[in-house]
Parts: sequence; C-alpha cells; structure tokens
Amino acid sequence: MIEIIDSHDTERLAAKLERVRERSVVLDVDLMSQVQSIIDEVRRRGDAALIDYANRFDGCVMQESELRIGEDELDRIAANADASVVEALREAIGHVRRFHEYKLQESWEIETEDGVRLGQRITPIERAGLYVPGGTASYPSSVVMNVVPAQVAGVKRIVVATPPRSLRENPAVAAALVQLGIKEVYAVGGAQAIAALAYGTETVPRVDKITGPGNRYVATAKKLVFGTVGIDSIAGPSEVVIIADDTARAEFVAADLLAQAEHDEDASAILITTSEQLANEVSVEVSRQAESLPRRATVEKSLAQHGAVLLVDDLSEACEIVNQLAPEHLEIVTRDDETLAAKILHAGAIFLGSYTPEVVGDYFAGPNHVLPTAGASRFSSALGICDFLKRTTVLRYSREALRRSANKIATLAKAEGLDAHARSAEIRLD
Repeated sequence: MIEIIDSHDTERLAAKLERVRERSVVLDVDLMSQVQSIIDEVRRRGDAALIDYANRFDGCVMQESELRIGEDELDRIAANADASVVEALREAIGHVRRFHEYKLQESWEIETEDGVRLGQRITPIERAGLYVPGGTASYPSSVVMNVVPAQVAGVKRIVVATPPRSLRENPAVAAALVQLGIKEVYAVGGAQAIAALAYGTETVPRVDKITGPGNRYVATAKKLVFGTVGIDSIAGPSEVVIIADDTARAEFVAADLLAQAEHDEDASAILITTSEQLANEVSVEVSRQAESLPRRATVEKSLAQHGAVLLVDDLSEACEIVNQLAPEHLEIVTRDDETLAAKILHAGAIFLGSYTPEVVGDYFAGPNHVLPTAGASRFSSALGICDFLKRTTVLRYSREALRRSANKIATLAKAEGLDAHARSAEIRLD
C-alpha cells in the first residue's frame, strides 16, 4: 500500500518528491474563468444569484429570508450535537484561546531624537468572514481555529458562511458556533459565498478578510477576490512528514500516517527513517490498520499516489529532505528530538516525541491547525491573531526636526525625479 524507497535510488526518490510538490492547488484557466463568472454574477445580482446557485449546486430551493440562519435555529441544530463532543469543544476552545492570548501585541511609540516621535498602532480589522465547508469536509475544529484568534484579536464582527443543510448534516459545527458565541451565520456555500463575503449582497455583509478551508472552487475564489479583501491563504492538500529512528514504535507511526491520508486522495503522508526494520514494520502496520478504516479507499489512493517510506543513511539527510518539502506538519520521533528540530528550517508545525501525534494539534493543544501547505512554510506561518490585526504607523515631526531633515529629504526626492515631493519638504523651510 505504501512504497519503500531507498534514498540511494535517486531517480525514484526525486520522482516521489516531485509528485508530492505538484499537489499544490492548480488554478487552471478554465477553473479561473468559471469562478470569475460566479463572482461577477453575485456582484451583479446579489441575493438572487445566491438563491439560484443554491438550487443549482446544492439542490436547495430557498427564499431570500432563508439566507441567514436565525439564532434560534442555530441553537436548535446545535442541541443535536453529542454532549461529549460539546464538552470536548469547550475544553479545546479554552486551550486555543489561551495559546493565542500569549501572542497579543500592543501599540508602541518611541522618541528617536528631539522633536521626532514614531510609533505603531495595533488595531483589529472590523469585519471577518469565516467559510465553513459542508458535507464530509465540515470540521468543527476548523471553526474553533478560525474564530478564536479573530476574537482574541478583537474583531468586532465575525460572520460565517456555510452551504445550505451543512449544519444539519454536522450539528457539531453548529455547536462550535454556539459555544463561540457566533450569531451571524449565512446558508451560502462555494465560490458564491466567497464572492458574497468579498462584495456584499442585500443580505450577506461585506467583510474585510476571509479565512477558512474549502475546495478548489473556494480556493480559486479567494485568489480572485484577494485585494478587494484579505485572505488567510490559498491552501492545498494536507500533509505530514515523520522523521523516526529505531526508537519509534511502528504502530504509532503507521497510525499517524493513516490519520493524514484519510483527509483526501491528494493528502501526503511520508515517513523518513534510518531504520530498515522500522520501515518494513510500518509498511505492514499501515496495511493492517487501514483494513478497519471507513475511509479506506481514500487512504489507499492517498498513500499510493503521495505516500512513501524513505530510507536514508542518517538523520541529517532526513532534515535535508524535510527542508526541501517544507511540510505543513512534521513529527520527529528520535533519540534527540530537540537537536534534530533545530536543523529544520521550514515546517508549519513541529510535533516532538512519540506522544505528540499531529492530531493533538488538529484538535486540542492550542496552536492553530490552519497551516501553510505545499511548501508555503518557506515564507508563511500558521493562522493567528496577527492575521486579524492591522499595524498603522504614526509619525510626528516638530518644526525643528523637519528643518534638520528637509534638505536631505528633498535631495532623495529629486534623485527620483519627484520635484513636487522635494518642494513639499523645502516649502516648510521658508
């Protein structure tokens, strides 16, 4: 089910790594055109377009009054969630909130010289829109991970868009929204939901930033509306890399690979190890454990296409491969996890030791599980309160301070051929 590749087989190794890298979201011309048409239609026709698309894509006949899900209805749906799920959600929310509160930033001001004051004012965005996908990809944990940092940042208005019927299909999502105190929820899905949040309709408000997962149509829509609104990222398929030596337990490693592979067929799960015995044991364990999984077909396709066990000569080589892939999730299960972690340049999140599987980050530990994928950890980070904050610089020069600097400012402006800029400084010398 999962192939074992010796790193000395450079051709097979290169082909596998390239296949993993190619999983990034491909926004082809036809897809871009389709999604742009949806966006244009929502901008032109507003609620009427949303109702038409609900009928076309979701099989729902809706009235304009049904676009917003009332608080009473949300409470009724949430009441159907299992009590144990609600209890776990409450505790998870507490952990995530506590972690993000440590990341709060404050405005500051300094005086650099007589008469010159510089500072930065930190303020939250006013309106954030969270997209929650429907069907089997509807995750209450993603609601928590998107809403909590926005709340901690101080966003005044948080609105949620989710496809019609999705809350009834997964009342745990409604329960998460209720536990978080979210009252503004709209029954709109897909690219049309992103368009509605970006431009507004008669019912759905325009927001300043859109976050949350979604399919390729949602990802494409987020790309197309970026600039009109902010977005968190254009996420690709999920991924995990595990570095392990002969101290790792095969059943644990196999379980973690399968946990990632069950996301979807494009998910990637890779073990890099120095132990041939562990490689063989994990291969057997993956096949054995997969037999009882409800999503076995998805797991098998994911591992066949984008999974692998890579045998390397030493752990330094393992780190080199990780830094090439820049994975979303990295687990390190070795004799000296901390030393190895210091060699990692690119990873969205690092999980250390046998008892820190990636799933603790998915649900409970506190750090955000919205992470850069497809190599984006080379230049980006996990979703956090910074994504919901604006940094505004504040400057004040006294007359004397400007007189000291005006001629140099004018010199630089003239060097750029901007005489009016120069005059703006020099006129204050008269």
